Amino acid sequence: MISQTVTEWIPSLLKKRTEPICAYVYDIGALKQHMEKVKTSLPSYCSLFYAVKANPDENIIQTLEAFVDGFDTASEGEVMLINKLSNKPIFFGAPAKKDKEMSYLAEGTLKAMNIESERDLHRLNRLGSRYGKKLPVLIRVNSTYQVAMSSHRMAGVPTQFGIEEEGIPALLDGLSQFPFVKVEGFHFHAMSNNLDADDHLGFIQYCKKNMLEWKKDFALSASVLNAGGGIGVNYDDPGVPFEWGAFSKGLHELEQSFNADGIQLVLELGRYLVAECGYYVSEVMDLKSNHGEHFALLRGGTHHLRLPAAWKITHPHTIYPVEEWFDDPLPRPQLKDEAVTVAGELCTPNDVLIRRQYVESLMVGDLIVFSLAGAYGWTISHHDFLSHPHPKFYYLKEE
Repeated sequence: MISQTVTEWIPSLLKKRTEPICAYVYDIGALKQHMEKVKTSLPSYCSLFYAVKANPDENIIQTLEAFVDGFDTASEGEVMLINKLSNKPIFFGAPAKKDKEMSYLAEGTLKAMNIESERDLHRLNRLGSRYGKKLPVLIRVNSTYQVAMSSHRMAGVPTQFGIEEEGIPALLDGLSQFPFVKVEGFHFHAMSNNLDADDHLGFIQYCKKNMLEWKKDFALSASVLNAGGGIGVNYDDPGVPFEWGAFSKGLHELEQSFNADGIQLVLELGRYLVAECGYYVSEVMDLKSNHGEHFALLRGGTHHLRLPAAWKITHPHTIYPVEEWFDDPLPRPQLKDEAVTVAGELCTPNDVLIRRQYVESLMVGDLIVFSLAGAYGWTISHHDFLSHPHPKFYYLKEE
Protein backbone atom coordinates (compact mmCIF):
# COMPACT_ATOMS: atom_id res chain seq x y z
CA MET A 1 0.00 0.00 0.00
CA ILE A 2 2.18 2.80 -1.35
CA SER A 3 0.83 6.00 -2.87
CA GLN A 4 1.46 6.58 -6.56
CA THR A 5 3.56 9.64 -5.70
CA VAL A 6 5.91 7.63 -3.49
CA THR A 7 6.04 4.72 -5.95
CA GLU A 8 7.08 7.05 -8.75
CA TRP A 9 9.65 8.78 -6.52
CA ILE A 10 11.53 5.72 -5.23
CA PRO A 11 13.56 5.20 -8.46
CA SER A 12 15.11 8.64 -7.93
CA LEU A 13 16.09 7.57 -4.41
CA LEU A 14 17.76 4.45 -5.79
CA LYS A 15 19.53 6.41 -8.49
CA LYS A 16 21.38 8.58 -5.96
CA ARG A 17 22.12 5.70 -3.55
CA THR A 18 25.64 5.89 -2.08
CA GLU A 19 24.93 3.77 1.01
CA PRO A 20 22.18 1.38 2.13
CA ILE A 21 18.83 3.17 2.06
CA CYS A 22 17.03 4.11 5.26
CA ALA A 23 14.54 6.98 5.14
CA TYR A 24 11.27 8.48 6.24
CA VAL A 25 9.19 9.72 3.32
CA TYR A 26 6.17 12.00 3.72
CA ASP A 27 3.65 12.47 0.92
CA ILE A 28 2.62 16.06 1.63
CA GLY A 29 0.25 16.20 -1.33
CA ALA A 30 -1.66 13.19 -0.02
CA LEU A 31 -1.77 14.78 3.45
CA LYS A 32 -3.36 17.92 2.02
CA GLN A 33 -5.99 15.89 0.17
CA HIS A 34 -6.82 13.91 3.29
CA MET A 35 -7.09 17.04 5.43
CA GLU A 36 -9.36 18.73 2.90
CA LYS A 37 -11.68 15.71 3.00
CA VAL A 38 -11.74 15.57 6.80
CA LYS A 39 -12.16 19.27 7.45
CA THR A 40 -14.89 19.89 4.87
CA SER A 41 -16.91 16.92 6.12
CA LEU A 42 -17.32 18.26 9.67
CA PRO A 43 -20.44 20.18 10.77
CA SER A 44 -20.17 23.74 12.05
CA TYR A 45 -20.36 22.84 15.76
CA CYS A 46 -17.17 20.73 15.47
CA SER A 47 -13.67 22.17 15.88
CA LEU A 48 -10.71 20.16 14.60
CA PHE A 49 -7.50 20.26 16.65
CA TYR A 50 -4.30 18.37 15.84
CA ALA A 51 -2.70 16.27 18.58
CA VAL A 52 0.93 17.29 18.15
CA LYS A 53 2.23 14.18 19.94
CA ALA A 54 1.30 12.07 16.90
CA ASN A 55 4.00 13.75 14.82
CA PRO A 56 5.64 17.10 15.68
CA ASP A 57 7.60 17.34 12.42
CA GLU A 58 7.64 21.00 11.36
CA ASN A 59 6.75 20.22 7.73
CA ILE A 60 3.73 18.27 8.93
CA ILE A 61 2.66 21.04 11.32
CA GLN A 62 3.00 23.70 8.62
CA THR A 63 0.85 21.63 6.25
CA LEU A 64 -1.85 21.00 8.86
CA GLU A 65 -1.92 24.63 9.98
CA ALA A 66 -4.04 25.59 6.98
CA PHE A 67 -6.75 23.06 7.86
CA VAL A 68 -7.05 22.73 11.63
CA ASP A 69 -8.71 25.09 14.11
CA GLY A 70 -5.95 24.66 16.67
CA PHE A 71 -3.48 22.31 18.34
CA ASP A 72 -3.46 19.94 21.29
CA THR A 73 -0.16 19.96 23.19
CA ALA A 74 1.23 17.95 26.10
CA SER A 75 4.58 19.57 26.91
CA GLU A 76 6.40 22.88 26.99
CA GLY A 77 8.36 21.80 23.93
CA GLU A 78 5.18 21.26 21.93
CA VAL A 79 3.78 24.62 23.05
CA MET A 80 6.95 26.41 21.96
CA LEU A 81 6.93 24.59 18.61
CA ILE A 82 3.34 25.57 17.83
CA ASN A 83 3.93 29.14 19.00
CA LYS A 84 6.73 29.35 16.45
CA LEU A 85 4.66 27.96 13.58
CA SER A 86 1.08 29.11 14.19
CA ASN A 87 -1.14 31.71 15.83
CA LYS A 88 -4.05 29.31 16.25
CA PRO A 89 -5.49 28.30 19.66
CA ILE A 90 -3.61 25.78 21.79
CA PHE A 91 -5.02 23.33 24.32
CA PHE A 92 -2.72 21.73 26.88
CA GLY A 93 -3.33 18.39 28.52
CA ALA A 94 -0.91 16.16 30.43
CA PRO A 95 -0.40 14.61 33.86
CA ALA A 96 2.38 15.84 36.17
CA LYS A 97 2.38 19.40 34.83
CA LYS A 98 5.39 21.59 35.52
CA ASP A 99 5.06 25.14 36.87
CA LYS A 100 6.47 26.54 33.63
CA GLU A 101 3.80 24.74 31.61
CA MET A 102 1.06 26.12 33.83
CA SER A 103 2.48 29.62 33.44
CA TYR A 104 1.67 29.52 29.71
CA LEU A 105 -2.02 29.43 30.66
CA ALA A 106 -1.73 32.44 32.96
CA GLU A 107 0.23 34.37 30.33
CA GLY A 108 -2.45 33.79 27.68
CA THR A 109 -0.46 31.47 25.43
CA LEU A 110 -3.00 28.66 25.88
CA LYS A 111 -6.73 28.64 25.17
CA ALA A 112 -7.33 26.22 28.06
CA MET A 113 -5.60 23.58 30.16
CA ASN A 114 -6.90 20.18 31.25
CA ILE A 115 -7.37 19.49 34.94
CA GLU A 116 -6.18 15.96 35.74
CA SER A 117 -6.63 16.05 39.52
CA GLU A 118 -7.79 18.20 42.42
CA ARG A 119 -4.17 19.20 42.98
CA ASP A 120 -4.15 20.71 39.47
CA LEU A 121 -7.09 22.87 40.56
CA HIS A 122 -5.28 24.04 43.68
CA ARG A 123 -2.12 24.90 41.75
CA LEU A 124 -3.93 26.77 38.97
CA ASN A 125 -6.14 28.64 41.45
CA ARG A 126 -2.99 29.83 43.25
CA LEU A 127 -1.45 30.85 39.93
CA GLY A 128 -4.61 32.69 38.90
CA SER A 129 -4.63 34.62 42.17
CA ARG A 130 -1.07 35.77 41.52
CA TYR A 131 -2.03 37.01 38.04
CA GLY A 132 -5.35 38.41 39.24
CA LYS A 133 -7.52 36.57 36.72
CA LYS A 134 -9.58 33.44 36.23
CA LEU A 135 -7.76 30.71 34.31
CA PRO A 136 -9.76 28.69 31.73
CA VAL A 137 -9.73 24.92 32.29
CA LEU A 138 -11.31 21.73 31.01
CA ILE A 139 -11.89 18.94 33.53
CA ARG A 140 -10.54 15.66 32.19
CA VAL A 141 -12.97 12.86 32.94
CA ASN A 142 -11.85 9.26 33.30
CA SER A 143 -15.08 7.91 31.87
CA THR A 144 -16.70 4.54 32.52
CA TYR A 145 -17.60 4.21 28.82
CA GLN A 146 -15.81 1.34 27.06
CA VAL A 147 -14.94 1.41 23.34
CA ALA A 148 -14.47 -2.22 22.36
CA MET A 149 -12.47 -1.75 19.14
CA SER A 150 -9.81 0.57 20.54
CA SER A 151 -6.31 -0.80 21.01
CA HIS A 152 -5.49 1.22 24.14
CA ARG A 153 -7.84 2.47 26.87
CA MET A 154 -7.12 5.63 28.84
CA ALA A 155 -10.41 5.56 30.77
CA GLY A 156 -12.84 3.13 32.33
CA VAL A 157 -9.86 1.19 33.66
CA PRO A 158 -7.21 2.14 36.23
CA THR A 159 -4.93 4.67 34.49
CA GLN A 160 -3.10 7.82 35.55
CA PHE A 161 -5.33 10.04 33.41
CA GLY A 162 -8.12 12.36 34.50
CA ILE A 163 -10.59 12.23 37.37
CA GLU A 164 -12.84 9.19 37.59
CA GLU A 165 -16.36 9.88 36.43
CA GLU A 166 -17.90 9.02 39.79
CA GLY A 167 -15.79 11.73 41.46
CA ILE A 168 -16.78 14.59 39.15
CA PRO A 169 -19.92 15.70 41.09
CA ALA A 170 -17.95 16.08 44.32
CA LEU A 171 -15.28 18.06 42.50
CA LEU A 172 -17.84 20.37 40.91
CA ASP A 173 -19.63 20.82 44.22
CA GLY A 174 -16.42 22.25 45.66
CA LEU A 175 -15.60 24.68 42.85
CA SER A 176 -16.42 27.70 45.02
CA GLN A 177 -13.09 27.25 46.80
CA PHE A 178 -11.30 27.88 43.48
CA PRO A 179 -12.37 31.43 42.52
CA PHE A 180 -9.51 31.92 40.08
CA VAL A 181 -10.39 28.92 37.91
CA LYS A 182 -13.13 28.96 35.28
CA VAL A 183 -14.45 25.62 34.01
CA GLU A 184 -14.98 26.07 30.27
CA GLY A 185 -15.88 22.44 29.64
CA PHE A 186 -14.89 18.81 29.92
CA HIS A 187 -12.28 16.64 28.26
CA PHE A 188 -13.20 12.99 27.72
CA HIS A 189 -10.30 11.44 25.78
CA ALA A 190 -10.70 7.75 26.63
CA MET A 191 -9.13 5.54 23.98
CA SER A 192 -6.51 5.15 21.28
CA ASN A 193 -6.84 3.76 17.75
CA ASN A 194 -10.58 3.08 17.76
CA LEU A 195 -11.84 1.60 14.47
CA ASP A 196 -15.62 1.62 15.10
CA ALA A 197 -17.39 4.76 13.87
CA ASP A 198 -20.73 3.93 15.51
CA ASP A 199 -19.07 3.29 18.85
CA HIS A 200 -17.23 6.61 18.62
CA LEU A 201 -20.51 8.41 17.97
CA GLY A 202 -22.02 6.60 20.95
CA PHE A 203 -19.11 7.72 23.09
CA ILE A 204 -19.62 11.37 22.08
CA GLN A 205 -23.34 11.20 22.92
CA TYR A 206 -22.53 9.60 26.27
CA CYS A 207 -20.11 12.45 27.03
CA LYS A 208 -22.69 15.06 26.05
CA LYS A 209 -25.33 13.47 28.29
CA ASN A 210 -22.98 13.61 31.28
CA MET A 211 -21.90 17.15 30.52
CA LEU A 212 -25.49 18.41 30.32
CA GLU A 213 -26.33 16.76 33.64
CA TRP A 214 -23.33 18.37 35.33
CA LYS A 215 -24.13 21.77 33.81
CA LYS A 216 -27.67 21.57 35.16
CA ASP A 217 -26.82 20.17 38.59
CA PHE A 218 -24.03 22.67 39.28
CA ALA A 219 -25.20 25.72 37.29
CA LEU A 220 -22.16 25.67 35.01
CA SER A 221 -21.81 27.87 31.95
CA ALA A 222 -19.35 25.39 30.36
CA SER A 223 -19.81 24.98 26.61
CA VAL A 224 -16.80 22.93 25.39
CA LEU A 225 -17.03 19.17 25.02
CA ASN A 226 -13.57 17.97 24.08
CA ALA A 227 -13.94 14.34 23.00
CA GLY A 228 -10.20 14.01 22.49
CA GLY A 229 -8.94 11.85 19.67
CA GLY A 230 -8.69 8.10 19.53
CA ILE A 231 -9.83 7.60 15.94
CA GLY A 232 -7.42 5.08 14.50
CA VAL A 233 -5.96 3.39 11.47
CA ASN A 234 -6.12 -0.34 10.82
CA TYR A 235 -2.59 -1.73 11.04
CA ASP A 236 -3.87 -5.32 10.83
CA ASP A 237 -5.97 -4.76 7.71
CA PRO A 238 -5.34 -1.35 6.10
CA GLY A 239 -8.02 -2.07 3.49
CA VAL A 240 -10.69 -1.88 6.20
CA PRO A 241 -10.26 1.64 7.63
CA PHE A 242 -12.27 3.62 10.16
CA GLU A 243 -15.51 4.60 8.38
CA TRP A 244 -15.05 8.36 8.34
CA GLY A 245 -18.05 8.86 6.05
CA ALA A 246 -20.38 7.15 8.52
CA PHE A 247 -18.82 9.09 11.40
CA SER A 248 -19.22 12.42 9.60
CA LYS A 249 -22.83 11.58 8.72
CA GLY A 250 -23.52 10.79 12.36
CA LEU A 251 -22.00 14.09 13.49
CA HIS A 252 -24.24 16.00 11.08
CA GLU A 253 -27.27 14.16 12.47
CA LEU A 254 -26.31 15.42 15.94
CA GLU A 255 -25.88 19.04 14.82
CA GLN A 256 -29.34 20.28 15.78
CA SER A 257 -29.04 18.74 19.24
CA PHE A 258 -25.58 20.20 19.91
CA ASN A 259 -26.59 23.64 18.67
CA ALA A 260 -29.78 23.63 20.75
CA ASP A 261 -27.77 22.80 23.86
CA GLY A 262 -25.06 25.36 23.09
CA ILE A 263 -22.27 22.76 23.06
CA GLN A 264 -19.13 23.08 20.93
CA LEU A 265 -17.55 19.71 20.12
CA VAL A 266 -13.76 19.55 19.87
CA LEU A 267 -12.02 16.64 18.15
CA GLU A 268 -8.29 16.33 18.87
CA LEU A 269 -7.12 13.96 16.15
CA GLY A 270 -3.55 12.81 15.60
CA ARG A 271 -2.98 9.34 14.18
CA TYR A 272 -5.99 9.47 11.86
CA LEU A 273 -4.79 12.72 10.30
CA VAL A 274 -1.14 11.92 9.61
CA ALA A 275 -0.46 8.16 9.70
CA GLU A 276 -1.24 7.55 6.04
CA CYS A 277 1.08 10.23 4.66
CA GLY A 278 4.22 8.66 6.15
CA TYR A 279 6.44 5.79 5.01
CA TYR A 280 9.56 4.22 6.46
CA VAL A 281 11.79 2.80 3.71
CA SER A 282 14.57 0.38 4.58
CA GLU A 283 16.99 -1.71 2.51
CA VAL A 284 17.39 -5.45 3.05
CA MET A 285 21.00 -6.01 4.12
CA ASP A 286 21.06 -9.78 4.63
CA LEU A 287 18.99 -12.96 4.51
CA LYS A 288 19.66 -15.91 6.79
CA SER A 289 18.07 -18.88 8.52
CA ASN A 290 18.28 -19.95 12.16
CA HIS A 291 16.59 -22.97 13.76
CA GLY A 292 14.18 -23.39 10.89
CA GLU A 293 13.11 -19.74 10.60
CA HIS A 294 14.08 -17.29 7.84
CA PHE A 295 15.18 -13.76 8.70
CA ALA A 296 15.64 -10.59 6.66
CA LEU A 297 17.88 -7.96 8.26
CA LEU A 298 17.35 -4.27 7.54
CA ARG A 299 19.37 -1.07 7.53
CA GLY A 300 17.32 0.44 10.32
CA GLY A 301 14.83 -1.11 12.70
CA THR A 302 12.67 -0.40 15.71
CA HIS A 303 14.99 2.40 16.88
CA HIS A 304 13.50 4.29 13.91
CA LEU A 305 10.00 2.75 13.86
CA ARG A 306 9.17 1.51 17.34
CA LEU A 307 5.44 0.92 16.93
CA PRO A 308 5.55 -2.72 15.71
CA ALA A 309 7.72 -3.73 18.67
CA ALA A 310 5.72 -1.67 21.18
CA TRP A 311 2.38 -3.05 20.01
CA LYS A 312 3.78 -6.49 19.05
CA ILE A 313 2.29 -6.29 15.56
CA THR A 314 3.43 -6.93 12.02
CA HIS A 315 3.59 -3.46 10.53
CA PRO A 316 1.85 -2.94 7.14
CA HIS A 317 4.48 -3.11 4.42
CA THR A 318 5.23 -3.61 0.75
CA ILE A 319 8.30 -5.22 -0.79
CA TYR A 320 9.78 -2.97 -3.47
CA PRO A 321 11.95 -5.18 -5.75
CA VAL A 322 15.25 -3.63 -6.82
CA GLU A 323 16.78 -4.98 -10.03
CA GLU A 324 20.22 -3.43 -9.69
CA TRP A 325 22.64 -5.36 -7.46
CA PHE A 326 24.96 -2.95 -5.69
CA ASP A 327 27.37 -5.63 -4.42
CA ASP A 328 28.21 -7.30 -7.72
CA PRO A 329 30.13 -9.67 -8.16
CA LEU A 330 29.22 -11.00 -4.70
CA PRO A 331 26.35 -13.52 -4.65
CA ARG A 332 22.89 -12.01 -4.03
CA PRO A 333 20.91 -14.01 -1.44
CA GLN A 334 17.23 -14.62 -2.19
CA LEU A 335 14.19 -16.20 -0.56
CA LYS A 336 11.29 -17.59 -2.59
CA ASP A 337 7.89 -18.75 -1.36
CA GLU A 338 8.86 -18.68 2.30
CA ALA A 339 7.69 -17.12 5.55
CA VAL A 340 10.16 -14.51 6.76
CA THR A 341 10.67 -12.49 9.93
CA VAL A 342 12.07 -9.01 9.31
CA ALA A 343 14.43 -7.64 11.94
CA GLY A 344 16.60 -4.55 12.28
CA GLU A 345 20.24 -3.84 13.01
CA LEU A 346 20.01 -3.70 16.81
CA CYS A 347 21.64 -6.22 19.14
CA THR A 348 18.36 -7.35 20.68
CA PRO A 349 15.86 -10.06 19.67
CA ASN A 350 13.07 -7.52 20.22
CA ASP A 351 14.11 -5.57 17.11
CA VAL A 352 11.38 -7.10 14.92
CA LEU A 353 9.06 -5.25 12.53
CA ILE A 354 7.46 -8.14 10.61
CA ARG A 355 6.77 -11.62 11.98
CA ARG A 356 6.63 -14.75 9.80
CA GLN A 357 5.04 -13.23 6.73
CA TYR A 358 4.92 -15.12 3.44
CA VAL A 359 6.92 -13.65 0.54
CA GLU A 360 6.95 -14.75 -3.08
CA SER A 361 10.43 -13.32 -3.49
CA LEU A 362 12.79 -11.25 -1.38
CA MET A 363 16.40 -10.41 -2.21
CA VAL A 364 19.19 -8.58 -0.46
CA GLY A 365 19.10 -5.06 -1.87
CA ASP A 366 15.30 -4.93 -2.13
CA LEU A 367 13.46 -2.24 -0.20
CA ILE A 368 10.74 -2.79 2.36
CA VAL A 369 8.34 0.14 2.50
CA PHE A 370 6.42 0.39 5.76
CA SER A 371 3.18 2.33 5.32
CA LEU A 372 1.05 4.05 7.99
CA ALA A 373 4.30 5.38 9.46
CA GLY A 374 3.33 9.04 9.65
CA ALA A 375 2.14 8.88 13.27
CA TYR A 376 3.94 7.65 16.38
CA GLY A 377 6.91 6.62 14.27
CA TRP A 378 10.20 8.45 14.48
CA THR A 379 9.58 10.55 17.59
CA ILE A 380 8.48 7.68 19.85
CA SER A 381 11.51 5.59 18.88
CA HIS A 382 14.79 5.18 20.79
CA HIS A 383 16.90 6.87 18.09
CA ASP A 384 20.30 6.69 19.67
CA PHE A 385 20.38 3.14 20.99
CA LEU A 386 23.67 1.67 19.67
CA SER A 387 24.44 5.03 18.01
CA HIS A 388 23.40 3.99 14.51
CA PRO A 389 23.00 6.78 11.93
CA HIS A 390 19.56 8.36 11.76
CA PRO A 391 17.41 7.89 8.65
CA LYS A 392 17.12 10.58 6.03
CA PHE A 393 13.87 12.55 5.73
CA TYR A 394 12.13 13.43 2.47
CA TYR A 395 9.01 15.52 1.89
CA LEU A 396 7.23 15.00 -1.42
CA LYS A 397 5.38 18.19 -2.17
CA GLU A 398 3.09 19.05 -5.05
CA GLU A 399 4.82 20.63 -8.00
